[in-house]
Amino acid sequence: MTPPAQSRSRHRAVASLWPPFALLSGAVALWELTVRLDHIPSYLVPSPAAVAASLRDDADLLGSATLVTVREMVAGYLLAFACGLAIAVLLHFSSAVRRALLPLLVLSQAVPTVLLAPILAILLGYGIEPKLVVVAVVCFFPIVVNAVDGFRSADAQLLLLMRSLHAGRIATFRRVEFPTALPAIFSGARVAATYAAVGAVFGEWAGSSAGLGFVVLQAQPALDTARILAAVFILSALALCLYALVTLAQQLLIPWHMEGTRE
Repeated sequence: MTPPAQSRSRHRAVASLWPPFALLSGAVALWELTVRLDHIPSYLVPSPAAVAASLRDDADLLGSATLVTVREMVAGYLLAFACGLAIAVLLHFSSAVRRALLPLLVLSQAVPTVLLAPILAILLGYGIEPKLVVVAVVCFFPIVVNAVDGFRSADAQLLLLMRSLHAGRIATFRRVEFPTALPAIFSGARVAATYAAVGAVFGEWAGSSAGLGFVVLQAQPALDTARILAAVFILSALALCLYALVTLAQQLLIPWHMEGTRE
């Protein structure tokens, strides 16, 4: 990329941040104004100022809980990515397995995670293991579906060329189908990244003594809504950070695709 193109890319990136920032700022200002003018009790709807105060006053509690939840999110997400990609490759290579397994994968998404988490806690105990499984179950499906679609979207002409060169099945997959599927794989990975925080919270609700989900459970009986919203704010920030990291990985690994989407 030439320097002028780099400059234009940076300007576009900065410009794209203003609309959501302005919308979010307006929503927060309206929230603060509504709470103050209507004198809404803080245990019902705390003001943004009260949430910010909770973030400051409960920094130690929220900080330690955040570290626990981050570990669950990242480890569970990596497990989902590895398993989802492996399942997608298996489905792509075997039509019999695809016909047998794909309906079961769809069925797995119909089971409410909030009901699955307690069962996993009973089976696996109350350590980190059930939380990882919950996060993986929540996150893996978009990765599988997008990867399978990506593998099947390989250019037919390139596939014919590989056959004419007497390339084996593995060589064709490695040189054509997998590179073609990378944008779709990352699309699924970005979607899955937004679910990781939800999965971690569900896992902590089922049985935990630490984490942001546990903080929310402890704050509910005391009607400490400001602390609950502070935890929600952190969870949202964590999901956004994980999404940004996956996007950055995509830009580094397949820059040619990212440049094409900007044109």
